[in-house]
Amino acid sequence: MLFIVLFVSLLPYLAQCSCPTIISRSEWDARSPKSVKNLAQNLPPFVVVHHTDGQPCSSLSSCKSLVKSIQNYHMDIKGWHDIAYNFLIGGDGNVYEGRGWGIKGSHITRYNSKSIGICVIGSFQNEKPPRKQLETLKNLISCAKDNGYVQSNYHLIGHRQGSQTTCPGKKLFDELKTWPNFDSNVRP
Repeated sequence: MLFIVLFVSLLPYLAQCSCPTIISRSEWDARSPKSVKNLAQNLPPFVVVHHTDGQPCSSLSSCKSLVKSIQNYHMDIKGWHDIAYNFLIGGDGNVYEGRGWGIKGSHITRYNSKSIGICVIGSFQNEKPPRKQLETLKNLISCAKDNGYVQSNYHLIGHRQGSQTTCPGKKLFDELKTWPNFDSNVRP
């Protein structure tokens, strides 16, 4: 009986530590960044959602390959120091570590130093991401909040709210508008 009481009393703490599976940079064979800068604030106030506006991936191997090609594009063509995003979410339901927690991204100019940038892999102008990707996105945001990687009263925004773009796609953006902490007051 004591074990049950202890277990039940620990449930809130166990839930706080729960995060989706995160495929590390070494697991997807990331290149070393040219430089690394920490976020301006230890607890960033924004979570910015993006999409790749390209082909989706549905398996661990195809998602690893796609994330690697995104990093190559960002570093070799765009001239950035690393992959732009802090995390990417594949169609396989895994999170792929981009720059990671606490690192300044290169995903939205005015918000890079005060946000976590999460990119959902695929194009979502005409259809929403699969349920698996949406659930993983929700879980990653909860993980960030519960484990102190973003402010508890964070502002959730889509990339289009910070610059002139259609990212993260109309259907994904419409979905985000229904989520807790979505901030409709942010405009480009």
